Amino acid sequence: MMGTAYARAHGRALAVTLREVTRHNIQAVMNLDAGDGGRQVAPNAKSMAQAAVYGEAWPRAIYAGDDVVGFVMLYDPSRVAEPEDPDFFLWRLMVDREWQGLGVGLAALRLVIEHVQTRPHPGEMFTSIVEPAPQLLAFYGHAGFELTDQYVDGERVLRLAL
Repeated sequence: MMGTAYARAHGRALAVTLREVTRHNIQAVMNLDAGDGGRQVAPNAKSMAQAAVYGEAWPRAIYAGDDVVGFVMLYDPSRVAEPEDPDFFLWRLMVDREWQGLGVGLAALRLVIEHVQTRPHPGEMFTSIVEPAPQLLAFYGHAGFELTDQYVDGERVLRLAL
């Protein structure tokens, strides 16, 4: 387990952590629902299948206290000797619809950024969104991401200087 960030819900602080996806929590990760019908975030089952074959994948369950409340997967080129791409890329970030709007996503994103900053050569980090998505632009903008002119797989790329 790595660091802890905090979100606020119902007047109290929630400890948000990122933990390895294991046989003990994978079903909880699979049961999560972002409530977007897959428009912005691929299903977690697809993400876990990709993580099984991409050595660069860094999948983590997002916990609020002892509850699995989301999922994140980072493309981390430092995990393999010869990565396909040298850039860190946030492939997935989703929070279950019951936990959205409580700061859990931003706390998890901060933990991912902290992780990237511990890796070799983390000059910048990228992610992408399906446009239009003003709420996601605001969310990522709050964390310091900026729009680029690039697109990948039809999605608009955002960049964070580290």
